[in-house]
Amino acid sequence: MKNSIVNSIKSLPPLPKTVIDMQRVCNDPNSSIQDLVKTVETDPMIVANLLKAANSPLYSFRREILNVAQAVSLFGMSMTRSIGLGNSVRKLLNVDMEPYGISSDRFAEISSMQAALVHEWYSKIDRVKADKLFLATFLQETGKIIIASDVIQEDLATNFKADIISAIDIASVERSYIQETTAAVTAAIFTHWNFDKEFIDMIQYSDSPSSAPEEIREYATALNIIKTIIPINNPFGEHGLAFGLKKAEEAGYDTAKLQGAINSILEKINA
Repeated sequence: MKNSIVNSIKSLPPLPKTVIDMQRVCNDPNSSIQDLVKTVETDPMIVANLLKAANSPLYSFRREILNVAQAVSLFGMSMTRSIGLGNSVRKLLNVDMEPYGISSDRFAEISSMQAALVHEWYSKIDRVKADKLFLATFLQETGKIIIASDVIQEDLATNFKADIISAIDIASVERSYIQETTAAVTAAIFTHWNFDKEFIDMIQYSDSPSSAPEEIREYATALNIIKTIIPINNPFGEHGLAFGLKKAEEAGYDTAKLQGAINSILEKINA
């Protein structure tokens, strides 16, 4: 990995106290939803982002969500942690996604679409795995923030952006500029922040799921399929949809479930 990328990761500030407290509450089997509500309510930014997500068309709750308790009850503890953590990380890293041809808000929207799709899909397969995948999917593109910053500092943003916009394989463009991909950089970021190995490995192997340890392979495969269907340069594009469904079929998934989840998310986005 480039020294400049390594140094950027080493210099990252610690996660905010509220995020650490949310992690602690969610990892404590004796904690309740009310414990998480109290923790979230201490951070106005997380409150705002959680309520924004709860009222997004992606989740289609039947009524307007007006307070944290409602949002946490509807999302559950795991999804609440994922949304709070994802938005806090993007804020902490001072997002400038111009080299990828999108705004910081659009980057957040795409991460949310990826997470919503994996949850819609995997909730019909295994709800425990769905919760794990929601967090990993919501955060799997985090490395792009560091990559974008490095490309800007190297004065390569114009060429990088042109290559990304037309790319079918974003990871190959990243390799040609920084010798690494988003998956590797994201894994390094969360290693720096002492996340658990399973979570890090899911993301680390998401570019090459076939090489993942057996206990991680399903998660890495699912992450790979999601980012194939919703790449940041052309979410739900014709090529990505076809290729993602093909990957799912080759991995032994029931593609009807995935297609149903895709249709559901597209209906919500276009409603």
